[in-house]
Amino acid sequence: MPTDIEIARDATLQPIAAIAAKAGIPDEALHPYGRFIAKVDTKAIPGFQSRQDGRLILVTAISPTPAGEGKTTTTVGLGDGLTRIGKRAMIALREPSLGPSFGMKGGAAGGGYAQVVPMEQINLHFTGDFHAITSAHNLLAALIDNHVYWGNGLNLDTRTIAWRRVMDMNDRALRQIVSSLGGPANGFPREDGFDITVASEVMAIFCLARDAEDLAARLGRVVIGRTRDKRLVTAADLKTTGAMSVLLKDALMPNLVQTLEGTPAFVHGGPFANIAHGCNSVIATKAALKLADYVVTEAGFGADLGAEKFFDIKCRKAGLKPAAAVVVATVRALKMHGGVPKNALGREDLKALEAGLANLARHVGNLRKFGVPPIVAINHFATDTEAEHELIRNHCRNHLGVEAVICRHWAEGGAGTQELAGKVAGLADEGEADFTPLYPDSMPLREKLETIAREIYGAAGIGVDARLEARFAELEEAGFGDLPVCVAKTQYSFSADPALRGAPSGHVVPLRELRLSAGAGFVVAICGEIMTMPGLPREPAAQRIHIDARGRIEGLS
Repeated sequence: MPTDIEIARDATLQPIAAIAAKAGIPDEALHPYGRFIAKVDTKAIPGFQSRQDGRLILVTAISPTPAGEGKTTTTVGLGDGLTRIGKRAMIALREPSLGPSFGMKGGAAGGGYAQVVPMEQINLHFTGDFHAITSAHNLLAALIDNHVYWGNGLNLDTRTIAWRRVMDMNDRALRQIVSSLGGPANGFPREDGFDITVASEVMAIFCLARDAEDLAARLGRVVIGRTRDKRLVTAADLKTTGAMSVLLKDALMPNLVQTLEGTPAFVHGGPFANIAHGCNSVIATKAALKLADYVVTEAGFGADLGAEKFFDIKCRKAGLKPAAAVVVATVRALKMHGGVPKNALGREDLKALEAGLANLARHVGNLRKFGVPPIVAINHFATDTEAEHELIRNHCRNHLGVEAVICRHWAEGGAGTQELAGKVAGLADEGEADFTPLYPDSMPLREKLETIAREIYGAAGIGVDARLEARFAELEEAGFGDLPVCVAKTQYSFSADPALRGAPSGHVVPLRELRLSAGAGFVVAICGEIMTMPGLPREPAAQRIHIDARGRIEGLS
């Protein structure tokens, strides 16, 4: 079987104008980036806002394992499957970050015969959106230190500066730094640090903004610190909103690409779900809903993170009403949740598989708590057996009250998801979804976090010390108690322990820090040992990525 990059390279792509025409986007709305990528100015599409919205389908997954689940691959495959059965479908995905592309993954544009293309460009720089977000974020950081250097007219207490710098790369050495060393000409030394760009509040604002005006307003609400008399200082106080908006002006238009089978896809924005809210931009999702009858989108990592944030943050803030949800699982990953080590996953093990189904069951149950009907997609691997498939189907039908469909999109493209596509379209068309967030806006912040821990993670509660109790009270008193909570924690477990697989219950989720993202419109709860600047693994993907003798990129898997 050829590699992902070989499959992508051998594909015959359609000109982006042809893909746009298929989606009903006229040439005058396109800003081409070469032959196969374009940004789309939706304001140039006649009658755009008056169109009826299509049906929104979320693709999520069980808790991820080293065995692999294939959520993005399934999202792409489902979009192609819907197209094959005659539906007007579009896909809405996040942009890959250079951090994991050069770290663990080596690429994140789908896999096999279910990919968005051109794969190399999407994984490497793309249209420069992440660079624009990085620049806008770091412009504010530079202006903060510049303001302090030139007399600190706002009386900003430098000990409270909460705006860290960012870069789109994994670099653990930059997590905590001391800046402005070298004498008076370099400013006033202080503790600082870097997050990865996907954890930036500017990224979250970019992905939640409705339009350019909303973007500017949100940027102005960013809280950068406090004065010595405890008054909050915002980006608007520093008069930075205009310049930051200018840097993001072109990036705000969604990026149009295609799948290997020519299904139109928006790939736009890219917050991680383990440290941010894990969804593509509201602008791209809403644009797709105006252009297609069915829009397939994904939310990062397992349903306890990506789907919860999709519902409680993105849908709540954007007024979206999802019609159905697909939970992706693999036999291999379920067996790993059942206790099988990675090197033994190729052998049939029905006992371990049955034990691992507890993880799938919790995710399915959690989705129902939001009023969204689920269906299970089993991403087929060559080592799967019919007995394993039958066990999953029977368990889902008899114990979870949900269908499980075997999908072969990695090897067969849209042809391998036609059954899933038909069932998903039927589920969405039935109109049984009655979406409701997990908690109301009026619930206090601490109770919101406890509700997520108890209802979604199966935990007994959260671990909070006196310092954090005071922080909750401070945020409530400052008027931020009505914001949703964005949990940053390990993606590998319902707990804060990445080694605790399956469906643990009764554990305590330890809260380490609360960060206010007033511009994005949520409070970040950092739990356990999760880092907002990831590190590289012992053998990063970057060591395999290179240009061959013919000038082709290799190593992006």
